[in-house]
Amino acid sequence: MQLARVVGDVVATRKHGALRGPALLLVQPIDGAGADQGSPLAAVDAAQAGVGDRVLLVMEARAAATALRRRAAPVEAAIVGVVDHVDVVPGPPGSEA
Repeated sequence: MQLARVVGDVVATRKHGALRGPALLLVQPIDGAGADQGSPLAAVDAAQAGVGDRVLLVMEARAAATALRRRAAPVEAAIVGVVDHVDVVPGPPGSEA
């Protein structure tokens, strides 16, 4: 799983039948501190997230399709949870590498 932030909506007037219903959102992967990690990507929303929400993202086709309860859905990324809070616990002294 990956943390991400929802940065926009994706509007598709024509899409695969298995994708009718759930929203398509543009998400920016982030680290635990909220810093951007990589490029934004489109994800199918299985958690009713909205723009500005921090979310949990699965980026594996089988897990994404399972989250939608549509095994034949052609998806690679799905939002599976909305994050309320992230606690980053520092490691023991000297563990930074």
